Amino acid sequence: MFLPPGFCQRSIVTTLGTMVYDTADASLWSSGDGDHQSKPTLVFLHGFGGGSSAYEWSKVYPAFASDYRILAPDLIGWGRSDHPERNYQVDDYITTIIEFLEQTCEGAVPVMASSLTAAIVIRAAILRPDLFQSLILTTPAGLSDFGQDYTRTFFAQLVSTPVLDRLLYSTGIAVSWGIRNFLEQRQFAQPDRIFPEIVEAYLESAQQPNAEYAALAFVRGDLSFDLSLYIAQLTVPTAMIWGRRSQFTGPEIGQRLAALNPQAIRGLQVIEDVGLTPQLELPAVSIALIRRFLALLK
Repeated sequence: MFLPPGFCQRSIVTTLGTMVYDTADASLWSSGDGDHQSKPTLVFLHGFGGGSSAYEWSKVYPAFASDYRILAPDLIGWGRSDHPERNYQVDDYITTIIEFLEQTCEGAVPVMASSLTAAIVIRAAILRPDLFQSLILTTPAGLSDFGQDYTRTFFAQLVSTPVLDRLLYSTGIAVSWGIRNFLEQRQFAQPDRIFPEIVEAYLESAQQPNAEYAALAFVRGDLSFDLSLYIAQLTVPTAMIWGRRSQFTGPEIGQRLAALNPQAIRGLQVIEDVGLTPQLELPAVSIALIRRFLALLK
């Protein structure tokens, strides 16, 4: 897998298997006086889609490594973490995200999260607000928000067909052209921002043994839900970042969600000419916004 210089991999064991995470190597980022472990922690959680992994945040989190202890896991079923053969549900990710924070963090920490994972993190923060100091979320949406039913879309119905689902995954998703097509059509606003390393990193993750189980659960809509039914219960200070050209859910969804809980949701920033993952498409802009929101949400 792809790791930025100055980072290494560690792991913890959850109820669903081993979760691998990226973290800073103290030899590069520490001043040498034993300060590394005393730094505050930042957690970065990737979204879902064929080939997703902690790589999604790898152009952003090094910018914080001098001042923070960085944790960026591959969620269960993705990247280098275990890929149990199961019908993944939202509760699987709520549970393992909570377990990850319990095992790696002391007290509440700021958490960055992306897309559907960001929506799931909101539900985790409702259940365990003691683990979350603040949330900075890019395009948080449950995909079936405000009464929409993602599972009725054509692609979700197509991928729900037994045997055909795995054939589609192996021939149309976990291949180089399929990864690039998804990034161009669904994730990036500008295809010329997709450089070869991004495709290679997603492809390596997508081709892990049993990687199809979590990916197909996402595409079928097994993990989708209506975030508008939960968001009013959120008490953790939160900010949202939204790409104007997000293909799954536009910024109007973010505005409607924010209006349901203005006490918790302190900011919503829309970025022009950006798609679903600004942290990959425009990492420098994302870094600046995260710094701004970390200060705002203290």
